[in-house]
Amino acid sequence: MTETHYLFLLSRIKGISHNTALQLLEQMGSATAVFENTDALPEKARKEILSQRAEALRRTEQELAFCEEKGIRMLSIHDADYPTRLRTCAEAPFTVFYKGTASLNAKRTIAVVGTRKITEYGRAFCQDLCKDLASLIPDCLIVSGLAYGVDIHAHRACLKNSLPTVAVLAHGLDRIYPTMHRATAVEMLNRGGLLTEYAAGTAPDKGNFVRRNRIVAGMTDCTLVVESAEHGGALITAELAGTYGRRVFALPGRSTDAYSAGCNRLIRTGHATLVTSAEELVETMGWREKGTQPAPQQASLFPELTPTEAKLYDQLPTGESLPVNDLLRRTGLTYAETTAVLFELQMKNLVELLPGNRVRRI
Repeated sequence: MTETHYLFLLSRIKGISHNTALQLLEQMGSATAVFENTDALPEKARKEILSQRAEALRRTEQELAFCEEKGIRMLSIHDADYPTRLRTCAEAPFTVFYKGTASLNAKRTIAVVGTRKITEYGRAFCQDLCKDLASLIPDCLIVSGLAYGVDIHAHRACLKNSLPTVAVLAHGLDRIYPTMHRATAVEMLNRGGLLTEYAAGTAPDKGNFVRRNRIVAGMTDCTLVVESAEHGGALITAELAGTYGRRVFALPGRSTDAYSAGCNRLIRTGHATLVTSAEELVETMGWREKGTQPAPQQASLFPELTPTEAKLYDQLPTGESLPVNDLLRRTGLTYAETTAVLFELQMKNLVELLPGNRVRRI
């Protein structure tokens, strides 16, 4: 057996916590040495290993046979293909199981998470996000959890736009949960992949979903929460990402939208950066490639203005700003009409909105 196999074997020993296992590895130098020199181990660890070794070894051999049959790779924390970003995180699993074609160490990786009760607002955002990311940074890897809602919509939007995507599962690779997402999971094997820390036969128990969140957050550069209620698993992932020193983003929503409440709170408390597009995320992360800066828009020498736009524009003095309220009085337009016209003038690069609800010509 290799060191990778012994690391998996160590993780199968009940009664030895992750921290205890780390101490044993530091003391003995390797997992192989732990099992080959049990007399040198602390008494409790020695008893646990000796009493469980035969069954754990049988289970390890069974898992290896399953992996070989199904083309699954068992990666240890020491392997080059193991998610490098995850390696330094607290309680990073000693081994993971992976089947797919995408690199787990892509140059840029984003976790996209959120509620299982996604709204049309969230669905549209997932589609636009992945479409634009495929254009801006096509080598980007999107990581999610294959669950209902935001997860599956993010995966499918990636597949639609030829963007690699990996699902982190809360069970073994001998099954797919939910089963209705099986077709998507199969498609991802050729255009992404499936990753888990759990051996075959592990059921999708509730606690496993919470634990897998640390992998989603840990193997990515940043976490984007698309929609979330006041409480939910996506917020746990966001919190973990923050503790790992990773950037957290959130899509804002209306104050009355139940499934934007969690996102709005993340933004309000400073735990997440507000983002409304792929462009904003890429800019904030500093991922724009040299030479791909958008060309600055220039106002036409003779822009075509509607009568209402011309009426408002003519009221703006040259060289100084004007309060929007003064424009209301000068033009006789309503506030809604004024803001709509100002937006159009901004798009034509004729005006600039300033702090204090003021506006000026460009």
